[in-house]
Amino acid sequence: MKKTYKIEVDCANCAAKMEEAANKVEGIKSAAVNFMALKMKVEFEDGVEPTEVMNKVLADCRKVEPDCEIFFE
Repeated sequence: MKKTYKIEVDCANCAAKMEEAANKVEGIKSAAVNFMALKMKVEFEDGVEPTEVMNKVLADCRKVEPDCEIFFE
């Protein structure tokens, strides 16, 4: 399953760190952050609950950028 999320991040470097953090979360097949569009495209592993996985992604991203936000649609 693939989904796109709106994100709030302050700089391109932080966006790259968020992408790296997201790609390490269990249940994520791949994640790509587009800083200019303020979007995160995520492909999930089969059989996972996207909301649960994205809560983990958000927690890990906030370790990198404490004021970042990912909007779950």
